[in-house]
This record gives sequence, structure tokens and C-alpha cells, in this order.
Amino acid sequence: MSATFDIRRLGAQGDGIADTETGQVFIPFALPGEAVTAARHKDRADLIAVLKSSPQRVDPACRHFTVCGGCAVQHLEDSAYRDWKRQKVVQALHGGRIDPDMAAIVPCTPGTRRRLTFAARNTERGAVLGFNRALSKEIIDIEECPISLPEIVSALPKLRRLAALIAATQQAFHMTVTATASGLDIAAHDPGKMADGQRRAAAAFAGESGFARLSVDGEIVIEPRKPLVVFGDVSVPIPPGSFLQATAPAEQAMADLVLSHLSRAKKVADLFAGCGSFALRLAKKSEVHAVEGDAAALAALDRGFRQGTGLKRVTTEKRDLFRRPLTFKELNAFDGLVFDPPRAGAEDQSKQIARSDVPFVAAVSCNPGTLARDLAILVAGGYRVTAVTPIDQFLWSPHVEAVALLEKPRKRR
Repeated sequence: MSATFDIRRLGAQGDGIADTETGQVFIPFALPGEAVTAARHKDRADLIAVLKSSPQRVDPACRHFTVCGGCAVQHLEDSAYRDWKRQKVVQALHGGRIDPDMAAIVPCTPGTRRRLTFAARNTERGAVLGFNRALSKEIIDIEECPISLPEIVSALPKLRRLAALIAATQQAFHMTVTATASGLDIAAHDPGKMADGQRRAAAAFAGESGFARLSVDGEIVIEPRKPLVVFGDVSVPIPPGSFLQATAPAEQAMADLVLSHLSRAKKVADLFAGCGSFALRLAKKSEVHAVEGDAAALAALDRGFRQGTGLKRVTTEKRDLFRRPLTFKELNAFDGLVFDPPRAGAEDQSKQIARSDVPFVAAVSCNPGTLARDLAILVAGGYRVTAVTPIDQFLWSPHVEAVALLEKPRKRR
């Protein structure tokens, strides 16, 4: 049943929120100050028409907006959008009773996303390649993506053809596409078991298309060129499907903050180090001990170090920091530390950092909620949050990155 709603505010996921007698109603693509008609289903509603438009409403950049589930707020004016994202970090930290100096958000430019995970499926009419409709398993076949690097967008027809070649199931599967210095790296996940002829055809097409590598479920099908990513000035041969920051400018902004904060540290621990985006930059001035649970990522980091020039010593340790965090006694060997955990945060590791004497700590997070929790642990252990910088590398989505810088006075011995 449709009804009229007055939108009061923008929710954490980018939905317009209306207050009604029976509770809040969340309406995607509606903005604060608007009057809309929408079809309600419990606490959600589908937008039908905007009766009174917000002055902050703008034309979306993409023809697929509101259908493709990749973006939530393309229709929001830029300054209001940046303020909404910044406030997500402010509110999360305030909920943890942390009110630090909060910098302006580092913006994200369209056309910079270098790593995308597409949904794909073979159909009777051919392969579809795109993103899932919001709250649905339906794949929206896309023809453009203004957040992405042009080399990924221009390759969409070839990627769709490749999806058809590797699909050995009627079920949906995923293709992670990463733009590297060597070309596109394509990692397919769960496309089914390919027959030998199918595998040869896919390899031939990937090679003819100029892709740097095609892998399926971690196994390399063809690799004409080793996919390389540059961290600072160090080239790293990344493993198939490896984690990488979504945009290179955001990665550099985070690295600049971390390097500046840890500039006086002679020995630095890099926890959840990945392929070395922080470690290999830090190694220009500091000895670094990189700890990571993924063996392939750690091996890539080590290869990058060994092939780099002008770097101080970098040691590596494979360790599951969720099950076995570095203890405070181990951490006391360092005078600087950076940690960049997955969305779940690093609660147990933060408890050990809080007990340590490490004077300079940089916390990087893509989840303001778990960042607030981890920072509260560190503050309770004697750390002081000196600054927090929100970083938007997930353009027009509800997600936001942040870098928090902390200090602890050295103990007198």
C-alpha cells in the first residue's frame, strides 16, 4: 500500500528515514526534507515519486543508479554527501566516548576504483555481468560504472565474454577484477569445474584480450604477465584475488598519514600487513616487522622487499592475529605500530597494544563501529587519540575508511 512520507534524515546506509506512528520507515533514494510517496513493507518502503524535492538532490552520474545495488547516494549533492560520510565516523566515535580532532574527509574522485568484484551468470541469452540489485540475488547487467577506472569499464564486453567461457554452472559466481601496472588481473570464484576444452578456450581468450592473468578458485589458468602493484616505489607481484585498497589515491592518503605519524620510529610493527602497502613504504626509513595470516600475501610482500632498493630490513611473520595476537611483551620491541584489520576490527590485538609501551600507533579501519571499540580499548590503556581522518574510497556507498593516530607517553625506566 502506498502512502506519503516526510523524510527527516539520512540513515547510515543512505536511506531516507521517515518517522511514523508505527516507527521509522527506511526509503532508499529519498533525501531529508523531501515529501515522497512510497509503497511500504513493514519498516521499509519502495520510492514511487518525489512530491517535494530537496535542494540537495542532483542528477545521478550513472544510468544504472537505483537499479544496480552498488551505489546508495549518487543523488546527493557533493558537500552534503561528504558531510554525511564524515559524520558517520564522528557519531561512531562519539558513541565510544571518543571525541578527537576530526579532520575533513579526504574525498574520492570518480573513475578511480581499481578493484571490483562483479557478479556473473550464464543464461540462455548469454552471460550477464554486473552487480546484485540491492537486497536481491538478481544480477543487473551493467554497461557503465562511473566509480571505476576507465580500463575496467572499457573491458566490460570482454569480461562478459570471459564469464561466458569460464561458467561451468548455471549458478551465479564472482569475478574480481583488479587493474594493475601489468594489466587487468581477473580472479573467478565458484564458476564450476571447467572441462579441458573450456579451460583452453578461456585461456586463449584471456591472452588475446591482453589480460595480465586469469585465475579460477586460486589456480592460475594463464598469466602472460605477472600482475604488479606499486607501493610507494616498490613493485609487488600480487597473488590471485589478493586484497588491495579500492583506490590508489585513498591508499596513498592513508599511507601519508601513517608515515608522518611514525616518522620518528626506528622499528615498526605492521599488523594485518597484507601485501605490504604500509610496510614497504615504511621501510624507506624504519625497520619493519610485517605480520599477516595470509601466506600468499606475505610471500608477495617479501618478494617486493627483496626486489626493492633503498629499503631497511623487513621481516615477515605468518600469524593469525585473531587467534594469536602479538603480546604486549612482543610489541614492546617496537617504537611504532600500524594495524589495518578487516571489518571485524582487532579487539584482542587492541587489548595487547593497550598494555604495551609502543609510543606511536596508527589505526586504519573500514568500519567506524569497530574502530570506535578498538580505540576505546587503547584509550583505556593510556593512549591518547591525537587525530582522526575519514577517507572516502568507496564513492557513493555507505562505507567509509578512517585513520586514527594515537600516542602514549613513554614510561620512565
